[in-house]
Amino acid sequence: MAGFAPALRPEQLGDGTFCSDHRLRYAYVAGAMANGIASTRLVEAMGRAGMLGFFGAAGLSLERIEAAIVQLTASMMDTPYGFNLIHSPNEPELEAGVADLYLRHGIRLVEASAYLRLTLPLVRYRVSGIGRDAEGRVVAPNRVVAKVSRVEVASQFFSPPPAELLVELVRRGDITQDQAELAASVPVAQDLTAEADSGGHTDNRPLVTLLPTMLALRDRMQEKHGYAQPLRVGAAGGLSTPAALAAAFSMGAAYVLTGSVNQACTESGSCDAVRTMLAQAGQADVAMAPAADMFEMGVRVQVLKRGTMFPMRAGRLYDIYRAHAGLEGLPEADREFVEKQLLRATVDEAWQSTRQFFLKRDASQVERAERDPKHKMALVFRSYLGLSSRWANAGEASRAMDYQVWCGPAMGAFNEWTRGSFLEKPENRQVVVVGQNLLYGAAMQLRHQHLRAQGVQLPAGVAHGRPLDPFELSKALNS
Repeated sequence: MAGFAPALRPEQLGDGTFCSDHRLRYAYVAGAMANGIASTRLVEAMGRAGMLGFFGAAGLSLERIEAAIVQLTASMMDTPYGFNLIHSPNEPELEAGVADLYLRHGIRLVEASAYLRLTLPLVRYRVSGIGRDAEGRVVAPNRVVAKVSRVEVASQFFSPPPAELLVELVRRGDITQDQAELAASVPVAQDLTAEADSGGHTDNRPLVTLLPTMLALRDRMQEKHGYAQPLRVGAAGGLSTPAALAAAFSMGAAYVLTGSVNQACTESGSCDAVRTMLAQAGQADVAMAPAADMFEMGVRVQVLKRGTMFPMRAGRLYDIYRAHAGLEGLPEADREFVEKQLLRATVDEAWQSTRQFFLKRDASQVERAERDPKHKMALVFRSYLGLSSRWANAGEASRAMDYQVWCGPAMGAFNEWTRGSFLEKPENRQVVVVGQNLLYGAAMQLRHQHLRAQGVQLPAGVAHGRPLDPFELSKALNS
């Protein structure tokens, strides 16, 4: 016998407690890409295949989010799914409104993303309804999966809720004093996703350094607090090939979370034109650009640069914002660039439409803008950044050069792996087929590594595998 590799099924990858706790077949998650890119269709497909999907609520109105809640509540019944709760430092009332929606409709699982610090709405969501079960154990019905890339933020999520926030919740009557005391025994998030070089909000961290750091933090925080349920760390960012998933699981990831590749799938809330652009992307076809939701803070997101001028135009827009005190003082060249290339309207016309938008969304922003010319300029500039994503999702042909498409280098790696296979064509990319292929391929990779450690060398083509079509995949997964 040259070597022996025991059977390894995709269901065995990751932490079994993650699957059992969330009632999943696979430790595989589709992240909540904003503006409904992680659509209700995508969430439904994931859940029915034994995977977990989060609806991309960020950037949507409360009405749109509530409509998605109603739809998924009716269609999913007892099938696991979740919603996104994004940190909104410039619109705290919106964040509070979203959290309130989730509590009123009984949404029991959220993905918390882009947080710089814990907020009252997030903690309120986590501890609402906390109590003891029949056996005396502390039970918090609302769960948080945190997505972070910094240790200092991860430490907050792996800690119990801050005492000052619990005191405020008691003062407001949102929880009782007894509930506040129980909350001190649970972490804000039991599950934390180490977000490496991803599309959208990212610090461009390498997964091979970030994940071990978060795993070490997990162990320290578990030892410090002695939680009844152990903390878990998943991996995200750059995960788009079987080899990448195999590496993440080998390093100890409890689960994997994908993003960019899901936007390229038929169930995403994007359009066919964007899916075609993504299918042509290489690993170097991405760039950093200003983020609409944290524009004034200088926060950036990773986007596709091939086939669009958005990263360059948005970058210049931010430079203009930093250089000037308000719209009235813009030099002629900058004003012409903003009005003719970006807004396609005068700055006064753009302000009127922006003003109407925020009067409905958050009137305090308008009040501040009418006192502060710099804030007024920021709101107008943010309108372009926000609309650029919506134009991409809607396939607005006249705005193709302004499409904002969140994308990381993982997309290029996925395209390389699928070249020459049925998954090369955008119309064949279904989110479950993609996910199952990645998991099946990762299991193959790990078995091959086991053989390699015994001195068995397999042909490169066999070791790297190839995407299986739905018939082959079904046969392989159920054999």
